[in-house]
Amino acid sequence: MADANRGNRPLSPHLQVYRLPLVTVISILTRITGVGLIAGLTLITWWFVAGAYSPEYFASADWLLSSWFGLLVLIASLWALWFHFCNGIRHFFWDSGKGFELDTVARTNWFVIGGSVVLTLLTLLIV
Repeated sequence: MADANRGNRPLSPHLQVYRLPLVTVISILTRITGVGLIAGLTLITWWFVAGAYSPEYFASADWLLSSWFGLLVLIASLWALWFHFCNGIRHFFWDSGKGFELDTVARTNWFVIGGSVVLTLLTLLIV
């Protein structure tokens, strides 16, 4: 039997109308940055291999890494590394059964974001 009122029922909310909680966005970002770290590691590995291969090959690899695009990828990879680190510390506490209260989760969301940005800036200033 067909439902005659099927077209009048509201559709369930989807990503366009539903705002994801920050902890969900951080969880998704952790997975994306984990995969994105491969780009930076590939560039750095290529740079090392080019240095061992020949001076001309190293010059081309070094040109790419010191271009605006290479620096952007390396800085984004550095932030992704610190983001992964900060969220990994939070997950370490979650694995031990601590920090599941809603106010603690909300506070540690901002610690992960702020900590990753501050650690990235400190690393860029020191290096």
